[in-house]
Amino acid sequence: MRAPSHVLVGRDDLLALADRRLTATAAGHGELLFLAGEAGIGKTRLLTEIAGRAAARGFRVVGVAAFPADTDVAGGLIADALSAFGTRTAKLLGQSHDGDSHRQRRLLVTGLADALAEAGAGSVPQPQPQLMTGSGPEPQPVLLTCEDLHWADDLTLQTLARLAHRLPALPMLIIGTYRSDELYPRVPMREWRTRLLNQRHAEEARLSRLSPADTAALAAAISGTVLPATVTGAIFARSDGIPLHVEEFLATVGAAAALPDTLADAVLARAASLSAPARSLAGTASVIGRSFDVDLLTAITGEPADAIDAGLRELAERFFVQPHPDGFTYDFRHALIRDALHADLPPLRRRELHARAAEAALAAGFSDAFVSDQYERAHRPAEAHRCAVTAAAGAVRMSAHREAVELYRRALRTAPADLPAAGHATLLTSLGAELAAVDENSDAEETLLRAYRMRLELGDALSAADLVPQLVAVRHLLGAGLDERTRLLREGLDLIAEHSGERAQEIRAGLHAALAAAYMLDRRLEEATEVGVLAEAFSIEDCDHPLRCHLGGTLGSILVFGGRMDEGWQMLANAIGRARRRGLEAEAARGYRMLGSSASVLVEYDRARRWLAEGIAYAESVERFNDRHYMAAHLAHVDWAEGSWEAAETGATRALADGRGITTRITALHVLGYVALGRARWDAAAESMREAAALGEAMGELQRVSPAWWGLASIALLRGEAGEAIGWCERGYSASAKVRDAAYLFPYVVTGVRAYLATRDLTGARDWLARTAALLGKREIPGTLGAIDHGAGLVHLHEGQTGKARAELERAAAFWRGRRRFWEGTQAVSDQARCAHRSRRPADAARLSDQAAAQAEAAGAVVLLPAGARSARAAPGQSSSAAPGRPGSTAPGHPARAAPGLPQLTPREMEVAGLIGEGATNREIAAALSISPKTVSAHVEHILTKLAASRRAQIATWAATHSRRLSTDRGTSNGL
Repeated sequence: MRAPSHVLVGRDDLLALADRRLTATAAGHGELLFLAGEAGIGKTRLLTEIAGRAAARGFRVVGVAAFPADTDVAGGLIADALSAFGTRTAKLLGQSHDGDSHRQRRLLVTGLADALAEAGAGSVPQPQPQLMTGSGPEPQPVLLTCEDLHWADDLTLQTLARLAHRLPALPMLIIGTYRSDELYPRVPMREWRTRLLNQRHAEEARLSRLSPADTAALAAAISGTVLPATVTGAIFARSDGIPLHVEEFLATVGAAAALPDTLADAVLARAASLSAPARSLAGTASVIGRSFDVDLLTAITGEPADAIDAGLRELAERFFVQPHPDGFTYDFRHALIRDALHADLPPLRRRELHARAAEAALAAGFSDAFVSDQYERAHRPAEAHRCAVTAAAGAVRMSAHREAVELYRRALRTAPADLPAAGHATLLTSLGAELAAVDENSDAEETLLRAYRMRLELGDALSAADLVPQLVAVRHLLGAGLDERTRLLREGLDLIAEHSGERAQEIRAGLHAALAAAYMLDRRLEEATEVGVLAEAFSIEDCDHPLRCHLGGTLGSILVFGGRMDEGWQMLANAIGRARRRGLEAEAARGYRMLGSSASVLVEYDRARRWLAEGIAYAESVERFNDRHYMAAHLAHVDWAEGSWEAAETGATRALADGRGITTRITALHVLGYVALGRARWDAAAESMREAAALGEAMGELQRVSPAWWGLASIALLRGEAGEAIGWCERGYSASAKVRDAAYLFPYVVTGVRAYLATRDLTGARDWLARTAALLGKREIPGTLGAIDHGAGLVHLHEGQTGKARAELERAAAFWRGRRRFWEGTQAVSDQARCAHRSRRPADAARLSDQAAAQAEAAGAVVLLPAGARSARAAPGQSSSAAPGRPGSTAPGHPARAAPGLPQLTPREMEVAGLIGEGATNREIAAALSISPKTVSAHVEHILTKLAASRRAQIATWAATHSRRLSTDRGTSNGL
């Protein structure tokens, strides 16, 4: 058996109870506390944690345990406890017998209880000579732990019961554990527990099974990573939330049918103690499943009712099964009990029982899904196939797509050899659609491709072409590039070029609609519109037709990214409404996905939250898991954008674990990279951004790659590599300019201005702002336009035009605040503080600086913190001078502070010193900074005084030595 894990999850309430009891015991009021739970529930781990806490509080901790054979050893556990306290027990246990066995027993119990009480009350810490006083040391509180009391003998239990009466007056806490599923009739602990609890001489706390969430947390803690929900869900289903079973099943992840030997052996060892009829009945029940109907069990066995009742009673008393309140159904207490008993049946006997179960279930009107499973296990494929096909269609109608996947797979496994090829292709097509719904994209691609090839071999061009949009959609989720996808769609159009008729027109319209969606996803809006109009022309006029709903989502997205917001949002909402009315789950989920993700990108965060939350709930309800995970990743993006970085990181991590589509992965990586760069975790940020960029470049879609490039630009700028940042910004601009995009370009505007100014390229900054502002102005997407004022404010601030800069930065800050855009909004407040300082408004500068610091602190945005606060928050292993941004950079919103050892020059003096270092005369400096030559002369005198210098050349030498610092202060703040 694997060593038990030291991870403790889901036991906070019990630890709090133990802390309260330890506190009372330390005050002299002990008690007897039972921790009850089934095998593997974590009693030992909890007891170890409690013992550790007791020891930390100064308790003397003594631990003893009972073993399976101890029921035959009188007082064995008590003897071990007294021995641990240093008390000799031979005299007590060997007292002479006076003929009255009952009296002798009472005296023995009393003597043992007194000895334990004396040991507990008499425990004192060894005094240190220098601390000894006349009053003597206080008694040391004691914790006595007694494990596995279900194996304890009568004498031990009687002694503990006797001692329990005295514990409230003693500084002694006794905690005993026992297995609640082994308190069989006639087990000594059963009677003594009931008596002690009824008389209030003991307290019992039960360890419950872990919830699905706690199971996932335990699995993550043990494995060291967040596991997909499908994996943790499967582990929970098989482990029933029992920690030991969770650990064992974690070791077999990937072996879906495997039952760990350690667990199976334990179940079968217990089953060996059952009577033969009960053991046989348990095996028969195991073929039905985890839950079983009594009538069905009776029909399978053919046994009389009395025999069934007696067998179930024994199984319940031995904790194998438990009845439902309805009285007609029983459950195996653990899934693994059923699995072990089922696996232990001889193969032919198992097959026979499954056949009986199938026939009895069919006669009783059980579901086709259940009957098909029983027939397949009975090796009767014809009946299994027929029932599986019927059940799969029903599962699809009920939106049970995971069940439908399993049923279609069963239908294919059990398909008759003479099934026509067309029928086989139809099953493959249905299975492929269901696999795509549950985010099993690789399997979906393989399945759909098989169906496509079979249709081509049959000469059925129309059916083959009809499959192409589904195949392209799945390949998109696997990262296929735009060229590959458009090629496949155009090949599909060529397949049916010579076909006419209503069906051909409908398929043709579907291919054009898919082509429009492909162009739209790359934000090639004009091409997407042109092809979308063609699709509308080919499609039927029914507005509630699936194709029309699909086109509504595509065209609505085209409109919002083109700046026609009201019209686009309405079209997207209408598409969702029509799809939901008609029960078109795939189109409704896609509509939610398109609307929510578009709002997330276009800085419409209230709209994004509403539609993403509603869409996630809808997608979950209809088991459209790819859409659900993608929307969850975008919801994490909204959290990041609004400054809720903890929620963003949690949501993106979960989406990354659960999602299997490339688009979900890319979006989650964007969010994780943004959070990491904001917290100065440079390696993690770069890793996330580079992986996202590589995946996005392979797909050839602007929306996948541009956000990653912006992240890389931001990392470079924050780390003082302005030239590299410019390279990434120009790359992003080039990609957006090709399709006249504004949505993905707007974050680059301010970043690019800062990068150019950091390299002292004022002309480059002005040109950059003009180019990017032109694209933003052409689309006029409301959520992007604040970047223009922000960039202009930075340029004017650098030029010394503080009046213009103040107005522009105020507008920018108000814009970002109104849009709840945290990243640029916090920087804008910092830039306002810098402007206030340059304008000699110290009160405003301090107020704005504190405001920016508070915003950054709330989100944990280390790179946006002022220099003083940042020093205290330097990343682990990182000195404050290096965290984050360039060495010695000035924090946003604060006056320039000299790094250790540098003179305290004002921002203007730093600028003057830098220009002197470049060889500029006073007149040239005055022109560059828009001040008078006389003012320049005054600044020079102040610099000479602060540098303790006498000549202008000394200023130039100093400036050359500290050129990086001067570049920072003359350009931007903190590289942002």
